[in-house]
Amino acid sequence: MDTPVLDFLRRYADGDTARLHMPGHKGRGPLGCEKYDITEIAGADDLSAPEGIIAASENNASSLFGSRATFYSAGGSSQCVKAMLLLCARRSASRTVLAARNVHKSFMHACALLGLEPAWLYGGGASLCSCRITPGALREALDAAAGKPVAVYITSPDYLGGTQDVAALAETAHGYGVPLVVDNAHGAYLRFMEGGAHPLGLGADLCCDSAHKTLPVLTGGAYLHVGAGSAWDFEHGAREALGVFGSSSPSYLITASLDAANAALAGGWPEKARECAARLDSLRAALRGLGVPVAETDPLRLTIDAFAAGYTGFELAGRLRAARAEPEFADRDRLVMMFSPDNPPDAYGRVLAAFEGFVRRAPFAPLPAPPEGERVMSPREALLCARRRVPADEAVGCVCASAAVACPPAVPIAVMGERIGRGHAELMREYGVAYAEICVT
Repeated sequence: MDTPVLDFLRRYADGDTARLHMPGHKGRGPLGCEKYDITEIAGADDLSAPEGIIAASENNASSLFGSRATFYSAGGSSQCVKAMLLLCARRSASRTVLAARNVHKSFMHACALLGLEPAWLYGGGASLCSCRITPGALREALDAAAGKPVAVYITSPDYLGGTQDVAALAETAHGYGVPLVVDNAHGAYLRFMEGGAHPLGLGADLCCDSAHKTLPVLTGGAYLHVGAGSAWDFEHGAREALGVFGSSSPSYLITASLDAANAALAGGWPEKARECAARLDSLRAALRGLGVPVAETDPLRLTIDAFAAGYTGFELAGRLRAARAEPEFADRDRLVMMFSPDNPPDAYGRVLAAFEGFVRRAPFAPLPAPPEGERVMSPREALLCARRRVPADEAVGCVCASAAVACPPAVPIAVMGERIGRGHAELMREYGVAYAEICVT
């Protein structure tokens, strides 16, 4: 597959043109990548209104993912989440969006900016990061709704690697004439794995992928996809919706890396990803043989339920670091690692070495999901209110003014516009959130 953006960039970087345009480093600097960092010069196209090489590159990505349309984002999935909700809001008289509670904070920012009201779906076996929704639970919520919501919104895979039954949830939502929107930030690679677990192949109408999380793409590179079979024409206006929430000077380096990834995805990368998943399966089996409680996750993630063996995730992260390996995330209960084909073979050996001699302890109960909050004001009212910052313990009884959350995992413990309860404050302490923004009336 061709790489029109990357090819143009290389020609320009290797040429002898005087750079009388932005950016100010003029292609020189200590990082070594400056010569590839350009702006919307002649021939480079424009991500906000592409008609040339960027448009051709996005068409390549669309064919790879099987979407009706794919749009690049240099602002990560956070930009795409806001754009997806704007597209849904424009096609509905409702202001309510039905969402699984484990949303990323960008969802709350989108609700506040767009004047949308979240109606929460609470799943069984939930934690801060995971909230599995059954089709039956979704059906009950849709039946109970005062009107047809803007969309049904889910996260799959979640930060711990848990997945939703996207196909069944799509069928249920469509039965009520409501689009299904999926935050697939952690699952771009699923399109290229056996089994077809990517949301686009399971009926999602809109889907965002953080390409940089699992594909060979620079940080900030993401896709907004429109499902091929969607009954809604979300591709019309998607570009402008992304522009509402993105910079007018998007990174050309990030755009070029999305373009370069097309060649890899059309080439040998998918086979390498499947080989990576097989190696990871072997590592999981070896760890379980040592008594390590490995969770069931999406194929390229390794999550350890530390609590089930009497350890904290922080303790297990320390073992990894001693073996010269850095995890994606650790909290009191779990340790999360993310793999890709670009991990060298010794990465697997280092993880295994970190757990040699592992001895289980008495298990303890994992932290619960955030309690349901009392809605006092809308997310928009909370975002715009006067506020002050207080220690989390002193915030009990006050109205949350922002997404009180650590990043990662960037899932709100308390929701803006809802009253902060004792349970929220306790979870904030456990997740290292020392302060909360509260509304001042």
